[in-house]
Amino acid sequence: MQQTVDINCDMGESFGVYRLGDDAAMMASITSANVACGFHAGDPKTMKHTVEMAVSHGVSVGAHPGFPDLVGFGRRNLAVSPDDAYADVLYQIGALQAFCRSYAVPLRHVKPHGQLNNMAFVDVALADAIAQAVFDFDPGLVMVSYGGALARAAEKRGLTVAYEIYADRAYDNDGALVPRSLPGAVISDPSTVVERVISMVRRQAIVSQSGQWIPTNIDTICVHGDTFGATELAARVKAGLVEAGILIRPLGFGNTLRARSE
Repeated sequence: MQQTVDINCDMGESFGVYRLGDDAAMMASITSANVACGFHAGDPKTMKHTVEMAVSHGVSVGAHPGFPDLVGFGRRNLAVSPDDAYADVLYQIGALQAFCRSYAVPLRHVKPHGQLNNMAFVDVALADAIAQAVFDFDPGLVMVSYGGALARAAEKRGLTVAYEIYADRAYDNDGALVPRSLPGAVISDPSTVVERVISMVRRQAIVSQSGQWIPTNIDTICVHGDTFGATELAARVKAGLVEAGILIRPLGFGNTLRARSE
């Protein structure tokens, strides 16, 4: 059977007069947009414009909730209680759904941002709060996760999980992302990125910084839109996958997404 994968990108991360990334150019290379919901980045007008662009490009729309941390771009560890995390995630999903409804486009998935996502990889209570918020809003939403406690919490509730890999990020041997503060955490060479993405999808495994292959389901690939040369890199990743004979489809359209429950 021919392999199928989604390409997602974090979008709508501008705020007011401040611009981050070229979302319009990135739309041509992706199939799913994770739209910032105003906590780590984004604002109502940016959310509206991003959903509008996604609709015009036929790109699937998902919510990208983060910590309430505009100054740190959601990349700082915050001591947020599970109850606060639940409320914050539910609030952000609801905000984006308003714009999706206004454009008559379904909200397909939820992908936590930055340190909210990374902390939920290991923090069971935080992972449970996020998964419960998604489930309570709509149990039909897909949870995008790179594994760990968040994926297990989603599966426990019967949510469909789309397992994600990062095109330009290095991994530790436990499958966690190498912190951005460490050397080599972000891979900048386009040829290296494309080669490792194709290899990971074909092998259904991620490769750690030390060269260890860790088996995992791979449903979607994240290409970051806020790094130098992002549009060219995303285009090369898409072209490389197509050349390798791997089909590119939005989540829920031809992808083999697995719903698991304990």
